Amino acid sequence: MESKLQIISGTYRGRKLFLPTGARPTQNLARGAVFNMLGGILSPNDKMFVWDAFAGSGALGIETLSRYPNATGVFTDAAPESVRVIRKNLDGFSQKHTIEQIDATHAIKKYAADADVIFVDPPYDMAETGIKFVEKLAKSVRPGTLVVQEIETKVNYTPDEMGWNVLRDKRYGRARFVILQRKVDK
Repeated sequence: MESKLQIISGTYRGRKLFLPTGARPTQNLARGAVFNMLGGILSPNDKMFVWDAFAGSGALGIETLSRYPNATGVFTDAAPESVRVIRKNLDGFSQKHTIEQIDATHAIKKYAADADVIFVDPPYDMAETGIKFVEKLAKSVRPGTLVVQEIETKVNYTPDEMGWNVLRDKRYGRARFVILQRKVDK
């Protein structure tokens, strides 16, 4: 399905993104705000491995590949239609990337330990899944790993401050974005 969604910055700026049926993508303005927050944390030439865990259209991971030329990525989603759409959206991208049809929770052992940035953006009706996913990530990622979590503002949620530093916590309309960084074990 075509949409008004597009890449907003970087090498592929302006490129239109397709959506799976029924998707609730992170809108252009909110995605721009997330990357403005990340701009104070990440540097343009950073080498990074990005995991878009509940990828949907892949917009968050694709935006990262467009903005950070040394980024590589993996896109996971359990829905076959989402995987097809992500493939279409990534057609022609030069950065190394992998697309896998798998439930994100089952992919933690495969991708979490290597990821530098993980986007956690399940459908809003799966908020509890996203919260539990972040809890599981704390046991698998290395110190310093960033997690960008999108959750609906009406969900009462406080990140686990034992395992994560909360770097940013911002609301944009219905969406709340929490940027977490895995604490260094002492």
